[in-house]
Amino acid sequence: MDQHRVSFSVFTKPWKMPLTELARFVHRLGFEGIELPVRPGYQVLPENVGRDLPAAARLLADHGLKVFSVTPPGGPIPEPFIAACAEAGVPVIRVMAPIGEDGYLASVARLQREYDALLPLLAGYGVRLGVQNHCDRMVCNAMGLRHLIERYDPRLIAAVWDAAHNALNGEEPEMAIDIVWSHLSMVNLKNAYWRRVTGPEADDVRWRPWWTTGPQGLASWPRVAAELRRRDYHGVICLPAEYSDEPAVDRLVAQDIEFARALFA
Repeated sequence: MDQHRVSFSVFTKPWKMPLTELARFVHRLGFEGIELPVRPGYQVLPENVGRDLPAAARLLADHGLKVFSVTPPGGPIPEPFIAACAEAGVPVIRVMAPIGEDGYLASVARLQREYDALLPLLAGYGVRLGVQNHCDRMVCNAMGLRHLIERYDPRLIAAVWDAAHNALNGEEPEMAIDIVWSHLSMVNLKNAYWRRVTGPEADDVRWRPWWTTGPQGLASWPRVAAELRRRDYHGVICLPAEYSDEPAVDRLVAQDIEFARALFA
């Protein structure tokens, strides 16, 4: 598969610079587009999304970039937010699936009720909700994603599969991709490993993810890329640009996009 069959995106959460400066920066890195956080403190504020998201998409297009996805501020997604995505040509709203104090199964049932209520709006505006797996108290792996969204039309409710969170929660990448393949809309490529945060004498050992570069973590990017190539995947590959060494983000994401492109070349 030629690498042009996939499009490389970057989640611009680390950068709060003005939008024109952001566009130039992302273009220099070699991405085709971005995932834009529509959150307080960023280039498009939630309260101004109807006005500013279409304008942001036009500005980015002038720099050869597409807004492949957006992340909302949290909570229910209102109709004006979905309408703004449709007007701006943004195909995916990416969300996670949190697990509440009432437990996993009750949370899944509650999330599905929320998705059911969104279906007419998503269908009417032609926008897709992309649900991502995430470690901690979230639906964390491919099997959880499938259980949550398999009842839905993937043109409306789809999977954003994150290789790093999946690896932290114990599924082989080939198996995970097979599990979510029918609903896969976007792939997140980042990496991490579990790092011990308590000393060797601790009675209760605690571990935390250390977010690292593509070659270094539990998720094998070469295996992910090989499986996606084998299946002729031609969607979006998003680099979330999340690193525990936060001051080095610019250098590390530049390394990772080169690594990712080589895997799909």
